[in-house]
Amino acid sequence: MAISRRGALAAKAAGGAGLLVGGLGALPALADEDAPAPRRLTPDEALDRLKAGNRRWRRLDQRHPREGQATRDRLVAGQHPFALVVGCADSRVPPELVFDQGLGDIFDVRSAGQVLDESVLGSVVYGVEHVHIPLIVVLGHSSCGAVTAAVDVHRGAPLPEGHIGYLVEHILPVVESTPDTGGDYVKTCVTANARHIAAELAADPELTDAVQSGTVHIVAARYDLDTSRVHFLD
Repeated sequence: MAISRRGALAAKAAGGAGLLVGGLGALPALADEDAPAPRRLTPDEALDRLKAGNRRWRRLDQRHPREGQATRDRLVAGQHPFALVVGCADSRVPPELVFDQGLGDIFDVRSAGQVLDESVLGSVVYGVEHVHIPLIVVLGHSSCGAVTAAVDVHRGAPLPEGHIGYLVEHILPVVESTPDTGGDYVKTCVTANARHIAAELAADPELTDAVQSGTVHIVAARYDLDTSRVHFLD
């Protein structure tokens, strides 16, 4: 038996307490959809929350939390993200999706290949000093175009001109210091690049106090497109 749109909306508004006609079962309750994420997390708690979200993502069990009107209204007054992700600009790796988090949960700083420049560094320092974020994740990913371009140059291709050349020049030293032992060399370089950037952030003079005191943890990670899994590297 077909269910009218009005009837389905009514059942949804009621929280899905009853069974729908036609054997579709109860609609999921939405009571927690706009519940705020816990604040003042420790770095380890923040990391655990990201890991749990990625498990849901790769099982296709994502919740898409904190996207509704109550969340949007609350965030007008300010933001309190629990993690900062320095990620690649690649459209296949949006942090809120791969970690199954909502509005106001993740402070995103994205550039191709996670290349650090003054704008990226300034954004990271802002997140630590003014938003008091306890966890920074440097998130590389398989099949990264920027890292692939650096590998190509390493193997003899000409350096691209202009702004793309700027990106490649920043990644190339990591590639040149990473042994090619066979297998997926681009993925090996992606891993090395994420670790290198995490180390650079930890050594930055404007971040070292927070890192050394344990207020902020910095971890490197790699997202694999074929499995949807985030591998934490440290």
